Amino acid sequence: MPSILNRLDLLPIRPRNKGERHRVASSLELFFDLVFVIAVSAAATTLHHLEVEGHVASGVGAYLMVFFAIWWAWMNFTWFATAFDNDDWLYRVTTIVQMAGVLVLAAGVAGAMQNGDFTAVTFGYVIMRLAMVSQWIRVAVNSPEYRTTALRYAGAITVVQLAWVLRLLLPESLGVLSFIVLALCEVLVPIWAEQKNVTPWHNHHIAERYGLFTLVVLGEGLLGSANAIIDGLQDADHVLPLALLAACGLIITAGMWWIYFAVPQHDNFANLRQSLTTGYTHYLIFAAAGAVSAGIEVAVSLHSGETELPAFEAAATLTVPVAVFVLAVWALAIRRAASAAANTIVPICGALIALSAILPWPEVATSVLLIVIVATLVVAGRPRVRHPAFEAAPSSL
Repeated sequence: MPSILNRLDLLPIRPRNKGERHRVASSLELFFDLVFVIAVSAAATTLHHLEVEGHVASGVGAYLMVFFAIWWAWMNFTWFATAFDNDDWLYRVTTIVQMAGVLVLAAGVAGAMQNGDFTAVTFGYVIMRLAMVSQWIRVAVNSPEYRTTALRYAGAITVVQLAWVLRLLLPESLGVLSFIVLALCEVLVPIWAEQKNVTPWHNHHIAERYGLFTLVVLGEGLLGSANAIIDGLQDADHVLPLALLAACGLIITAGMWWIYFAVPQHDNFANLRQSLTTGYTHYLIFAAAGAVSAGIEVAVSLHSGETELPAFEAAATLTVPVAVFVLAVWALAIRRAASAAANTIVPICGALIALSAILPWPEVATSVLLIVIVATLVVAGRPRVRHPAFEAAPSSL
């Protein structure tokens, strides 16, 4: 086997050191994330169109289904990479194949969400997942201690992908139910596969990867703010409302960023149970952050008179995702480390953000409440700890 690997210029896939110092996201991982910018943007844009047309409930449901495929494919690659990334040419090629699958998926987002045609989304998703199967087979060959775990992953993923393809043959009436069943099967695969021997992960590296994807989805909110400015410059009759909306969009996105990164996330990956809880909760965090962009765009359409959606429903497309994001991040990361004051103010403000949809200017109310949350975390969030960079050499003064 070593001679074959040498002739092909391949490196064996073996577990990375969990205690590796200065482990950061690789350029390949950052490159991989770029295609998800496209997929998230396609989902958020289509959600905006459906909401503006008055299909809020069905649009949100379709968005959550498509976003599951985006999130789950990203998460599986990320966890595999933190454990087994060897960065040889075959690993890189396999990753690029997964990127191709994301592009196919992104191309099918509009058809899936608007017409219920999940053909392109399914095949793009299956391309990504089968590429991951090949990675697990390499682990089974090269890392005997993780062979059983790797074969469980490879076998279970393959079976579920076959089921996703067969799902396309089912009648439309079973579309949602079959999706929920297969999505549940997907999330159960790691729980079953990891029972024999838990694969290693690097706490700081995996926390950084989740943080980077949070930035990807929050970037969609900045795009919504930019569109408000662009529309305002082209529509003199609504320039002031759209300028205010753009400012609020920036404050909302910046507030969400501040809240997410208020406390380090790496402690949430201390063991398998915590890691699964943290990883799965991020579905809500990522999906909510991506939906904020659609909510800002709906507000632009409302102020421009381009939608007949009732004001309350239009406002809820923004305030509810922001509230879900705030409450999920608080429950997952902030609550355990925060003071009693912060643990009172943050969830109350989160709930009030959702309810602010009934107010005349919900974007302004949401912005103010986010500022209150950020101020609370700064002033009374948790005991102040000096940054390591300021604890180095003593002062020479």
